[in-house]
Amino acid sequence: MQPLDELLEECGRLHGHMCAGQLLGARMALLGCRLAGIADPRGADRKKLIVWVEIDRCMADAVSAATGVRLGKRSLKYLDYGKVAATFFNTETSEAVRVVALEESRQLADARHPEIESKKERQFRTYREASDEELFKVERVRVEYGELDAPGHPRSRVRCALCGEGVNDGREVLSDESTPLCRPCARGGYYTRL
Repeated sequence: MQPLDELLEECGRLHGHMCAGQLLGARMALLGCRLAGIADPRGADRKKLIVWVEIDRCMADAVSAATGVRLGKRSLKYLDYGKVAATFFNTETSEAVRVVALEESRQLADARHPEIESKKERQFRTYREASDEELFKVERVRVEYGELDAPGHPRSRVRCALCGEGVNDGREVLSDESTPLCRPCARGGYYTRL
């Protein structure tokens, strides 16, 4: 992978500014890729990497910028767990590693650099200097990943029997009568039709 400073330039460009979350996400991406056996996620290994992010914050943009994974390419998956965590999956070897930012990393910044008045600057400096073990919990995991989750063209498409909208890649729900429904029609969604 590229050196951290180069990755941070890309993170700042994509995200619009540089912050401690960007640095944490870039470090998380470096660690996750290394442990999953991905040496060049934006180049030779780009088709081997799938990443699940668990929060919609700065860290997610940094992981995307550092690795090249994207929602539109189906190589970035988003689960709204509200956690500063990501799972890095090597599709070639099926190795997966989940990396979680430790809650203690915030206190580490305060303890390590009390002389720095700005909280942002304390965190930024600490997140740059600290070891991976001081910043992250790492666990080997198995992910549910099938053909319908893979990048590339849609493998299936059905039409929801209620709203008539198309549903790709097995994301439909079958009603009691085995009729295909989109998830919002079957279970409710984030919106309500007016």
